[in-house]
Amino acid sequence: MLTKEFFTFFAELEKNNSKEWFDAHRAEYEKYVKGPFKNLVQAVIEKIRTVDPVVHMDAKDAIFRINRDIRFSKDKAPYKTNVAANIGRYGKGAMGHPGFYFELNARGGAVGGGSYMPDKEQLAAIRDLIAHEGSDLHKFLKAKAFRDRFGELRGEKNKVLPAEFKQAALVEPLIANKQFYYWAELPKKAVASTDLVNVLFDHYKAAKPVQDFLTQAFE
Repeated sequence: MLTKEFFTFFAELEKNNSKEWFDAHRAEYEKYVKGPFKNLVQAVIEKIRTVDPVVHMDAKDAIFRINRDIRFSKDKAPYKTNVAANIGRYGKGAMGHPGFYFELNARGGAVGGGSYMPDKEQLAAIRDLIAHEGSDLHKFLKAKAFRDRFGELRGEKNKVLPAEFKQAALVEPLIANKQFYYWAELPKKAVASTDLVNVLFDHYKAAKPVQDFLTQAFE
């Protein structure tokens, strides 16, 4: 369970995002944020393995660093104001491959998944899959568990499509997507709950048919 100190840390970090402040509060970060979040992620991974045993990662391999990459950013704040993890069979950095992502912050958090940043070849494979088996995808998207938690499949669309997909996109508009992801906000009450592991796992199970469908494009 995440304690009130977890939320307090991020509320204060939002107001004092500097190396000096972070160094002065590093002990709180280690005790109330880093350690508890690592335990949470490991518990979620163990739950996921019960239904998806091919996920062979540990918490340390799923968790993103709290340090921001500011080399090419106008915003020079050195730290993220959340903790986040991406769990999947391809590793946390494989943003083109389907994965299960969640982040937690001072006000609650969010959970999502799917294929967020597919490269050119990955995008073509997903579009080809949808062109041939889109009816299956729509069945999974209409499932009550998915709709109740995520609503719909999201993603920016290409205005211009490769010639081989133009005709198919007239029949199936999802083919025009260049992202295929789902997303849901989590209220602070849920994040602070002793049942957070199961809350996250329930979201994972609700999205699993959609994620499994997208994974076929990479097999």
